[in-house]
Amino acid sequence: MNKSYNVYEGTLEARGLRFAIVCSRFNEFFVSKLLSGAVDSIVRHGGKIDDIDVAWVPGSYEVPFAVQKFARTGKYNAVLALGVVIQGATSHAGYINAEVAKSLAMIGMDTGVPVTYGMITADNIEQAIERSGTKAGNKGADAAIAAIEMANLNRVMPGK
Repeated sequence: MNKSYNVYEGTLEARGLRFAIVCSRFNEFFVSKLLSGAVDSIVRHGGKIDDIDVAWVPGSYEVPFAVQKFARTGKYNAVLALGVVIQGATSHAGYINAEVAKSLAMIGMDTGVPVTYGMITADNIEQAIERSGTKAGNKGADAAIAAIEMANLNRVMPGK
């Protein structure tokens, strides 16, 4: 039996979309590269610099607070979270990463605004270097691509 079904997909066209980006100042050397990658991806996909707002917060733990503030305004089609947490000698990084990931997911669910995860969780500095623009790509750029697609998907899907 051939029944048809509806398929919903987001495009990779950033034209006309507004984005907010929240960046952690801790490990700013890496985060600035994530931000550059995110902005470059948005612009390369038709977005305008004037349609991007950026907030810097002290550390990764504070990222969800600013993401939520942006998402609640209703001005943005998607919000990107960018930060870098590098594992140290204690389990602190694991706690931070878990709470930030959980909080960001909940913000997207609660507000209906796509929130993308451009947080690097690295075991060491070498991994952070690799994921912020060298051989493993740029996780900020990846988060921007996901934000563009999710913003467009959110526009075409039924429901609020």
